[in-house]
Amino acid sequence: MTSESPYIRQRDASPGRDLTYPPLPQALTVPVYDNHTHLEIAVPTRSAATPVPGASEPASVGPGDDPLSYREHLDRASSVGVRGVVQVGGDVETSRWSAEQALREPRMLAAVALHPNEAPVYDLAGGLDDALAVIAELATRPRVAAIGETGLDFFRTSGDVAIAAQYRSFEAHIEIAKENNLAMQIHDRDAHSEVIATLKRVGAPERTVFHCFSGDAELARICAENGWYMSFAGNVTFKNAGNLREALEVCPRSLLLVETDAPFLTPMPNRGRPNAPYLLPFTLRAMAAHLGTDASMLAAQISSNTELVYGSWDAEPVVLPALDA
Repeated sequence: MTSESPYIRQRDASPGRDLTYPPLPQALTVPVYDNHTHLEIAVPTRSAATPVPGASEPASVGPGDDPLSYREHLDRASSVGVRGVVQVGGDVETSRWSAEQALREPRMLAAVALHPNEAPVYDLAGGLDDALAVIAELATRPRVAAIGETGLDFFRTSGDVAIAAQYRSFEAHIEIAKENNLAMQIHDRDAHSEVIATLKRVGAPERTVFHCFSGDAELARICAENGWYMSFAGNVTFKNAGNLREALEVCPRSLLLVETDAPFLTPMPNRGRPNAPYLLPFTLRAMAAHLGTDASMLAAQISSNTELVYGSWDAEPVVLPALDA
C-alpha cells in the first residue's frame, strides 16, 4: 500500500478471535482527545455473514470484510465526543504515513519516531542513522506535534548491541524533540528506572508523556515530581491492573491524559475485541468512577491538558486534499 492509503498495515487475525468492533458507547458530554492511536493498522473485520463463536451481537461493523479506514474511525470518534487524535508512528514508513495523513485530516495530529524495538532492526541493517535523519526531517513538518513513540523496551529486546541501539535512538529522539520544541511520547516497558535515568541525564523535553503508563504509584510520584504527563489506556480498566489504578490516584489531574493505543488494549467490557478511538469514553468513564469524580469534569481537565501538550488541532491548517474514505 502507498502512503496515500487509508491504512498501510493490517493486524494479524487470531483464529477464533472476535474481530468485530464493539457498539458505540454513550457519547461524552464534554469531548476529549485520544492522546495515542495507531490508525495505520487495520483490523480485518468479519462480515455479517460470518458468525463469531459465542458472540451475542451481530458481527457487522463496516462494509463487509473491509477494514475501517482512518476517516471512518474518526467519524465514529467524533460521534461520541472524541474530538481529535494523535496518530503515532513507530518506524520510517508509519511515521511518514502519519505526517502525511495529518496534513489531510483536521482531526489528526501526528507523532513520528522509531519504536525502541525497531531501533535494533535498523541498526543491524546499518540504517539507524539514516532512519533517524528521516525522523528529524519529519519533525519539521506542519501538524507533526510530537516525537513518539520512543523510549526503551527490555521485554522484547535483549543483548548488549540491541540495547545500545535503543539507547542511541532514544537519546537522538530526545534531542529532536527539544530542537523542534515538540512534545515527546515515551514507550517504557520493563525499563522504568533506565528511562528515568536517561531523561535526567540527557534532559527531558519540556512536555514529556509516558504513553500507556505501565508503572505503579511510585513511578507516578516520580513523574509528578518532574512534571511528566501520564497517559492511561484501556488496560487501566482491567481487573488485574490494580497497580495502574493506584498510579492513577497519585497522578495530579494537571498531568493526566487518556489514550486508546488502538487497535490494542481495548477497555472493559470489550477486552479482546479490536480497539478504536471511539471506544475512549469507556476508559474515561472508568477513570472518573475510580477517582470518584464527574466524567465531564475529568474530560474537561484532560482536554485542557492535551491541548497544553500538543497545541490546538486547528493551529496549523490541513494543506492536502482529503482522501476518499
